[in-house]
Amino acid sequence: MQAAQLRYCDPPAELDAVQQDVLFRFGAVIKATLDASGAALALVARSGLDLERFGMRYSHAGISLRDSANGPWSIRQLYFDCGERRPRLFDEGVAGFLAGNGDPSIGWFSAVLIPGEERALERAATDNRLALRLVGATYSANAYAWGLRYQNCNQWVAELLGVAWGGLGKDAAHGDALRVDAQRWLSEQGYEPARFEVGDPVLMWLGGVLPWLHRDDHPTEDLRQWRFLVSMPASIEAFARARVPGARRFEFCHAERRIVIREGWEPIAPGCVPGESDRVIRLDP
Repeated sequence: MQAAQLRYCDPPAELDAVQQDVLFRFGAVIKATLDASGAALALVARSGLDLERFGMRYSHAGISLRDSANGPWSIRQLYFDCGERRPRLFDEGVAGFLAGNGDPSIGWFSAVLIPGEERALERAATDNRLALRLVGATYSANAYAWGLRYQNCNQWVAELLGVAWGGLGKDAAHGDALRVDAQRWLSEQGYEPARFEVGDPVLMWLGGVLPWLHRDDHPTEDLRQWRFLVSMPASIEAFARARVPGARRFEFCHAERRIVIREGWEPIAPGCVPGESDRVIRLDP
C-alpha cells in the first residue's frame, strides 16, 4: 500500500488549468457517449485508490441517471463524510465524480448499460426513503460484503441491486433487515464479492488501526488466510453481465493528451494504450 492510499480524507490535490480542462472534456465525452447509447441509467465506476497490486482498476461505484434532478447523468453514490465520520448518500455530476481520481495524469471510468433492467433500479435509486434505508451506520472501505457492521460505497450499490432486482423493500423493514434480505438475494443469485488476498501482515495491521479500514467484521478463517471479501466495482459489473443478457460496457480513459473509448468487456491496456478498434480523441492544446 502506497502512502497516497493512507491519506483517505485529505483534500484532493488542486488541479491546474490544463488538468481541469482535461477533466471537463473527459466528462463531456462520457456524457455524450451515454446520451448516444439511448440508455436511461448506467452502473458506473472510476479509478481512485491505487489497487493495482490487487489486480483492480476501479475502486468506487455509483448509479448514473440520465434524468437525475441533479443534472443529466448525475451519479448517486455512497461516500464517507470525513467531517461527520459516517457514510452519506450524495448526488454528483460526472466531472465532480471524476475529480475523486487520485492521479490527475491518468483517469479511468467505466459504464455498464443494462437493457431491460433499468426501470426497477432507477425507481430504487431515486426513491430517497428506500435508498437511505440501505445506508449502514458505519463506514469501512474494506467492509465484509456479507456483513452489517460496516458498509462501503460499492456494497451500497450491490445491495441496491439486490433490492431493485429482487423486488424487495415493499414493507417498512428497517435498514438492517432490508440489508439482510438484499444480501441473501445477492448470494442466492450468485453474486461474488472481490477477494483481496492481502498476503502482508502490515496491511492486516492497518485494517485494525485506520479509521476507515476494519477487520473485526471479517470471518476468523478469512483473517487467518489474510483475505478480505469486499464488494468492488468489478464484482458488481460481473454480476450485471451474468444476469442481464445484452449488458453493454464502455470504458474510458485519458492520458498524455488523449481520450480512449472502448465498447466491450475486454479492458483497455494499462497506461490507457488504445487498441486498433478503439476510438481516440486527441486533446490538442
